[in-house]
Amino acid sequence: MQQTLAKLSFFLLGIISLGCQSSDPIEVPFFDGKTFQNWEGDTLKTWRIEDGVLIGGSLETTVPHNDFLVTKEEYGDFVLTLKIKLTGEEGFINSGIQFHSQRLTDPAYEMTGYQADWGEGYWASLYDESRRNITLMAPDSAQVLQWIRKNDWNDYKIHAEKGRIQLFINGHQSVDYTEPDSSIPQQGHIGFQIHGGGKAQVEIKDIFFEELHQIQ
Repeated sequence: MQQTLAKLSFFLLGIISLGCQSSDPIEVPFFDGKTFQNWEGDTLKTWRIEDGVLIGGSLETTVPHNDFLVTKEEYGDFVLTLKIKLTGEEGFINSGIQFHSQRLTDPAYEMTGYQADWGEGYWASLYDESRRNITLMAPDSAQVLQWIRKNDWNDYKIHAEKGRIQLFINGHQSVDYTEPDSSIPQQGHIGFQIHGGGKAQVEIKDIFFEELHQIQ
């Protein structure tokens, strides 16, 4: 009887263990700090890598239009953390992180989807790029200025899971948004943006990514 119970306990523990493994976050190779492997974009003029940092745009010449460095793969639910620094003093100085997004064909350089926005008037807000073209949710404009570090490195976190999107900047939650429209895709590419219309430069480093559920 004791042997039977022992075997049953071992069997149940095995089932529980397998169940836990299937729900564990999946580590995804994202950026090796040296190459554009697994990424696509204008790596001849707009995007470059220096000392393990992704850099987009220019402080010398005006960025002619929005430009994105984009993952080749698509992702569903995930947690993404990174450090971001945006600099520039002439024109529209703006950047952001696209997710659950797709490339457009006209114009081919644009993307459509959610954007964790970054720039004056849009700090740590959630924008719907080239689709609804509205800010879906934004933090208090005065409060967020106490959280951010302009022209310096900031910790940005995006947690997207089952239609709920949470943004955090330097440890402070700036957005908690649940998508009410079931037709809006909850999967797609991730991309880093440098906005057109300004002499602007965005730098991104220390990128960590966890895929919570693989796309079926």
